[in-house]
Amino acid sequence: MWDLRKGNDQMDAKLVNPFVDAFVAVMPQMGFPEPKRMKMSVKTKNAVSLGVAVIVGFTKQLRGNIVYNMSEDTAKFIASTMMMGMPVAAFDEMAQSAISEMSNMLTANAATNLTGLGLEADISTPSLSIGPDFQVKISDDNYLTVDMDLGGHLVELDIAVEQQ
Repeated sequence: MWDLRKGNDQMDAKLVNPFVDAFVAVMPQMGFPEPKRMKMSVKTKNAVSLGVAVIVGFTKQLRGNIVYNMSEDTAKFIASTMMMGMPVAAFDEMAQSAISEMSNMLTANAATNLTGLGLEADISTPSLSIGPDFQVKISDDNYLTVDMDLGGHLVELDIAVEQQ
């Protein structure tokens, strides 16, 4: 068990595990190899985009954000797999739609996992951003990054949530 120190508060595993569990459960259902958790790290305030970042917010008993952060090549690999192997040469509107849909599916599953813990959470519409190295403020303090290996492709889960 780990925690993220936030002043006198902490973000514990019960608030983060539902996101990791959703990723591990949902991605194979969409035809991906079983994801593997590579490492976790604590970061502060801003998530730096790896090329494609999808931001989803939470309200109600849980407040905060998750960012699904990946390179454009990883996003094209995911979009191609979601489109039954159709080649994706450019990260166009169809590929962007597939990535947004993936984030919806993952976040809805995480919200269901949180409901199982007795926490009610509403999710926002995903916001997709494209371009490397831009920064997104997702927390006023620390957040957790969980690196997931998806068949040799890195997807970073940047998680900044707290119970209300």
